[in-house]
Amino acid sequence: MDSGVGIPDRWARLWAPHRMAYLTGENRSLPTNENECPFCEIPKKSDEESLIVFRGNENYAVLNLYPYNPGHLLICTYRHVADLTELSDSERSEMSTLAATAMRVLREVSNAAGFNLGMNQGAVSGAGVAAHIHQHVIPRWSGDANFMPLIGQTKVLPKLLSESRNEIASAWTAQR
Repeated sequence: MDSGVGIPDRWARLWAPHRMAYLTGENRSLPTNENECPFCEIPKKSDEESLIVFRGNENYAVLNLYPYNPGHLLICTYRHVADLTELSDSERSEMSTLAATAMRVLREVSNAAGFNLGMNQGAVSGAGVAAHIHQHVIPRWSGDANFMPLIGQTKVLPKLLSESRNEIASAWTAQR
């Protein structure tokens, strides 16, 4: 008889209920304007509340609310534009500079051994918020893509986002 708790086996379970918000689409709507856009709302909040680690002149760096790895950052423009071709030269330049600084900071804070940098341009390319351009800076370590994400479809994040934000923001300030 099924008791409703599953069939006992030898596997340990790592529960990640916070991921359900992402899977059900919370904060992943495809906004058509800045009034619906989470990346336009983030800079209106305090750095701690919004997980911003640095504010530049035309872009800001923020921890990804649904990270692939600890320290996964997004470099976002303040201006609500969707495509790299819509950015001004200064916006594009600052985005690149902030991505490079993010790499230096993440190496210092977490000994990242490598990085994935990227932008998904358009919903069909996988952009969760396609209407607002953002660049991913994802720190990587040898062996970080172990069985958990491949078989268990779960990422193990050993640190709270608020703790990561504080460490990265402090190290970022020291870089300036």
